Amino acid sequence: MHPMNKLCLILFAFVLIASTCLPALVTAQVAAPASSQAAPASAAPTSTTPAPAAPSATASASVPAPAPSGPTSNGQVVEEIITRVNNQIITQSEYDRSKDQLRDEVKQQNPKDPDAVYAEREKDVLRDLVDQQLLLDKGKDLGITGDTELIKQLDQMRKDMKLDSLEDLEKEAQKQGISWGDFKQTQLNQIITRRVISEEVSAHLSVTKDEEQKFYDQHKSEMEQPEFIRLSEILVAPKAAAPTAAPATTDPAAPAGATPATAPAASPVIDEASLSAAEAKANDLLKQIRAGASFDDIAKKNSDGPSAADGGALGMFKRGQLAKELEDRTFAMKSGDVTDVIRTKQGYVILKVEDHQQAGIPPMKDVLPKLQDALYFQKLQPALRAYLTKLREDAYIKYAPGYVDTGASPNQTQPVETASAKENDAKKLKKKHKKMGFL
Repeated sequence: MHPMNKLCLILFAFVLIASTCLPALVTAQVAAPASSQAAPASAAPTSTTPAPAAPSATASASVPAPAPSGPTSNGQVVEEIITRVNNQIITQSEYDRSKDQLRDEVKQQNPKDPDAVYAEREKDVLRDLVDQQLLLDKGKDLGITGDTELIKQLDQMRKDMKLDSLEDLEKEAQKQGISWGDFKQTQLNQIITRRVISEEVSAHLSVTKDEEQKFYDQHKSEMEQPEFIRLSEILVAPKAAAPTAAPATTDPAAPAGATPATAPAASPVIDEASLSAAEAKANDLLKQIRAGASFDDIAKKNSDGPSAADGGALGMFKRGQLAKELEDRTFAMKSGDVTDVIRTKQGYVILKVEDHQQAGIPPMKDVLPKLQDALYFQKLQPALRAYLTKLREDAYIKYAPGYVDTGASPNQTQPVETASAKENDAKKLKKKHKKMGFL
């Protein structure tokens, strides 16, 4: 994948902080899992599985309900339009909801001083709402629908959350107080926005070899790292024989008709036959791997470890994080090497050293993808801002008094408000209220 395509997801957080979303679900979609630092099960008494990643900062943030300006005497809601962007409107409740979401976000990300961070970012809330609407309008011009991507994205979210069906995903959205239609629209907006950024901005950026070398030379000290390895595992656990329960006993002193005492639950029994069968299976899997079979595929199909679905990936380990025996064995191996079958408390384990980085400054070829990402991101931010400024200049945008768009251009065209424009605004506002359940 081209580095720019990956970066669109990174910048998207800056562009769409105002999007109405289901944080826990969107986190599952956008956020990439962090590499674990925990020791594997084969590291003696500890588990082979890395400790689960801490919840995302946005995962616990609640989605505030839309806040209307207030009811009229006949029970209808009076809503204020704060900005018109071409043929679309941004309402006060959308603006307030975006600010509430931002406040929850910064509380999670910066618990020590959330007020200062919020004050810094709050001024850009309207800018981000306008940015989003401009990108969605451009998506329409480009003929981007995002329908196919939406189906794939929702299904991936369902899998990530280990849900059986899209109906279950719908229920999770509704638990957060968001209608299924609004939730799908939010996901679709994100897809369209990412594609517009990718096609209209990212595709026009490039990084030269000289820029890569210069960046590497300037940041060498920041790249210094300790020695580490990345491991994957295949665990074959022996099958425990069903325990034979001890008979229930009756206390001789108990009155007649008393219920017999329940015998303590018997522990599963792992006999020599089970151990031998597990060892034989592990050796057969190792034979297949050394014959050319994919470690990743073998792990997904045969490993009993919780990392099986990820191809056995355990994450990164530094010296001192593994049991001494495993450390001596794996740190002496090269990238791509596979161990013999190792007996552990959990069963029989095969480990693969996916990557082995020596201590010090890594060679440029080893950090080139990250280096390219950093360079593209440096270029993408100003390029995207310039693109959005141009979209503003080509659009008709009108702000209510007192509302400031920090991304506004002095060359923007001020629309002339007519009676028909006011009537169209009223129709759009009524449609939005019906969708939100206000009317």
